Amino acid sequence: MTPRLLGILLAVSLALNAFAVAGGVAAWMQWKEIEARVSERLPRRGGPFGPALAQLEPETRERVLASMREAALAARPDFEAARAARREAVALSQAAVFDPAAVAALLEQSRQAEVRGRGRLEGAMLETFETLTPEERAVLSPVLSRRMKGLRGAERSGPPPSA
Repeated sequence: MTPRLLGILLAVSLALNAFAVAGGVAAWMQWKEIEARVSERLPRRGGPFGPALAQLEPETRERVLASMREAALAARPDFEAARAARREAVALSQAAVFDPAAVAALLEQSRQAEVRGRGRLEGAMLETFETLTPEERAVLSPVLSRRMKGLRGAERSGPPPSA
C-alpha cells in the first residue's frame, strides 16, 4: 500500500469513527430523555403520599407502608368488582335492546363496590393513625384529607364499612 492510500484509509476510518461516536452519543441522549419521561409518569415509592412518608422515621414509614399495602390487597376485590360492574354496564348499554334499569343497577353496584374499597383503605389509615404520635399524624393528615375528598356519595350511603 502506498502512503497516500494509507492516508486516505486513515481519514475515512477517522470520519466513520467520528460518525459512530456521534451516533452513540445521540442514541444515549435520546435514551436518557425517554427514561426521564417514563419516570415522570411512574408512581413514586409510597404512592401518592410518598412526600409525606419521606418525613417520617424509616421504621414508622415501613410500618405505615406495610399497613397500607395490606389494606390495598384487602380492597382489591372491591375495586375489581367495581370495574367489572362498570364494564358490564358499558356492554349492556351498547346492546341492541337498551335496558336502563339494568344499566343503572350495574352502575350502582360499581359505585357501592368502590365505596367499600375506599372505606377499607380509609379505615386502615385510621387504624394506622391510632398507632402514630401526634407529630406523625400531623405529617400524614393531609393524605387522609385528600383521600376522603374523593368519596362522592359516601355521605348518602352511610359510614364506610370496617376493614
